Amino acid sequence: MGRPVTIFTGQWADMEFEEVCKTMSEMGYDGLEIACWGDHMDVKKAAEDLEYVKEKKRLLKKYDLDCYALGAHLAGQCVGALYDERLDNFVPEKVKNKPEEIKEWAIQEMRYTALAAKNMGVKVVTGFTGSPVWKYFYSFPQTTEKMVDEAFEKIVELWSPIFDEFDKNGIKFALEVHPTEIAYDYYTTKKLFEAFDNRKTLGINFDPSHLIWQGVTPHILIREFPERIYHVHMKDAAVTLDGKAGILGSHLTFGDTRRGWNFRSLGHGDVNFEDIIRELNNIGYNGPLSVEWEDSGMDRIYGAREALDFVRNIDFKPNEAAFDDSMKN
Repeated sequence: MGRPVTIFTGQWADMEFEEVCKTMSEMGYDGLEIACWGDHMDVKKAAEDLEYVKEKKRLLKKYDLDCYALGAHLAGQCVGALYDERLDNFVPEKVKNKPEEIKEWAIQEMRYTALAAKNMGVKVVTGFTGSPVWKYFYSFPQTTEKMVDEAFEKIVELWSPIFDEFDKNGIKFALEVHPTEIAYDYYTTKKLFEAFDNRKTLGINFDPSHLIWQGVTPHILIREFPERIYHVHMKDAAVTLDGKAGILGSHLTFGDTRRGWNFRSLGHGDVNFEDIIRELNNIGYNGPLSVEWEDSGMDRIYGAREALDFVRNIDFKPNEAAFDDSMKN
């Protein structure tokens, strides 16, 4: 169909931004979903220094790439998640191991991100919200309905001022529906939209890989929330239950073949991308298809190149006329 095919730079943040631009341009990608970490995007600088933004745009133009979204997953996670030491991996040294300061830093980062996106000329920020209740996922000791409702209320309290800043700058926030987020499947996504009174600032960064291993049919989210699909990740996962490992992962690291599921390069997992393209066609989605490349068992250069070909091949156009029109007299 010719939708732009981009790649999320989050898994490439060990490379300098110009090197990523050069690499993806040479492969044939149309643009980037730029991660707000590494040297790829400093949102404070992008919000306050137009020369910084000008240099980012210069590099994109040099390699014939466009920027279609900013990815603010790490700061977003720190807004709503309950603190543990893992969050220290995402934050500056000055706030490590300081839960309240981490939250304050993250909220400010997200406010900067709205203005950074505007300055970069994009309309969508993808990311996470975190969750005050995910740590209580399994209901023993008992997780009460009151605890769950209060967690959704807390997310509304934390994110509403951030969304005010997004609205001020004309930016949408596309939540990646994902385990460890307040919304991780169909019902929690529905509950989140209702908690925000269907505020249009909040939509979905549709990523099927996080749904398939849970047993959720991915394209159902597109069908059920057609007006909220603000961005699309093309990412695959394979469920490999063998009677020993379960879907919770067995505390085995990603890539371990004993796991009950693993992320896979596009076309090597269980996601039905044809159904996804059909649903995207049905809702008239013309935004980017952004490859988020993760596969612990494959070389990433080989995989990113193959993934680009996969997306171009699967992105078919809808029929412009009924198939049986030619049978009419």
